Amino acid sequence: MAVPALHGPRFAADPDAAYAALRDRGPAHWVELAPGVEAVLVTDYDVALYVLRSPWFSRDARRWAAMAEGRVPFDNQVVPMMGWRPSLLFADGERHLRLRTSVDDTLARVNPHRLRRYVQRSAVALIDSFGPDGGADLVGGYADRIPVLVLAQLFGCPDEIATRMAAAFGSMIDAEPAAAQQGSADLANCLGDLVAAKRRTPGADVTSWLLNHSAALSDEETIHQLVALLGAGTAPQSAWISTSVLLLLTDDRFGHDLTGGSLTVVDALNEVLWTRPPMSNYCFHYAVAEQVLRDVRGREFAVPPGVPVLVSHAAANTDPAVAAHGALAANHSHLAFSAGPHLCPAKDIAGVIAEAAIETLLDLLPEMELALPPDRLTWRPGPFHRSLATLPVVFPGTAPRRSPNVTPR
Repeated sequence: MAVPALHGPRFAADPDAAYAALRDRGPAHWVELAPGVEAVLVTDYDVALYVLRSPWFSRDARRWAAMAEGRVPFDNQVVPMMGWRPSLLFADGERHLRLRTSVDDTLARVNPHRLRRYVQRSAVALIDSFGPDGGADLVGGYADRIPVLVLAQLFGCPDEIATRMAAAFGSMIDAEPAAAQQGSADLANCLGDLVAAKRRTPGADVTSWLLNHSAALSDEETIHQLVALLGAGTAPQSAWISTSVLLLLTDDRFGHDLTGGSLTVVDALNEVLWTRPPMSNYCFHYAVAEQVLRDVRGREFAVPPGVPVLVSHAAANTDPAVAAHGALAANHSHLAFSAGPHLCPAKDIAGVIAEAAIETLLDLLPEMELALPPDRLTWRPGPFHRSLATLPVVFPGTAPRRSPNVTPR
């Protein structure tokens, strides 16, 4: 039997069908992430929790046998997401604790009220740029851009570095492999320049706080923690914003005019984390020795060492056994932010950004509507993210508004 593919337009059009078929076979199954790249995908909610919390699974991607043996080339399209880096995402034990503590302590210093103002200021500026046109693509023109603008402010980026960082991310999204690799290299150079600048002149920002943490991170370690934060805070954040806007525009529970519904923006955001989690398949683990995964029906899957094991947040969240527990909007036990020691350290910050970005959009464009039927929208292909390719909307053209007069301190 052919290994199911988690890539290509067919999978992007209907991933739920693929997850349902895999779930029927047991708690986990072999899948193909890209041509010639195989992994094990966990689709059962309880088994996913076991993998995320188990000391018998490692996050160290240097255990990936196919990569170490050259069977997966370095320039393969999935390697940027899966290849080892000296960041908290790929660390275990004491090393993970050291890196995680530095990130947790740093993010705890972010003022949520100031963060919300950063988002509102960036959102108003973007809406001003397309508001008079009476229409926009809310993915490329809004959701993709908000996270980079906000993170540049949080990181304390000078304007020149922030501009370069935004351009680098633009090259990395939906680009040809060569352009994406160049964008990745440009981003690393941006962050290297930023770290060097903050070593010379620290400020009240995430980069400086990381550099001055008692964990004494090296410049390389600091760069890679920033890369991890950027990776988690850009494409997934964009997907969360755009998919939630789609839900608000198409589901009568949230009100036809976006202001009179029975559920709120926060409810929409949480429901999307259940039904269309931005990171649909991620959280790579490697069994330290052969592990047998077993579901409540007694079905088993033996995981050999050296093989990437992905948790399907999307499949686990939509496990019928979980869905039977009631309304999703008020339930926060989803796996969209992972679980266990690698629970996303920035989930609260991500929530503030998404909520403020959507609320500002709805406040300034209350008569916004989809420009085409929902079934004509397309999704970006790939095994890891669940993200709209475009989200075209129309609205009465607006006069330019002044951005909030907020100066970060």
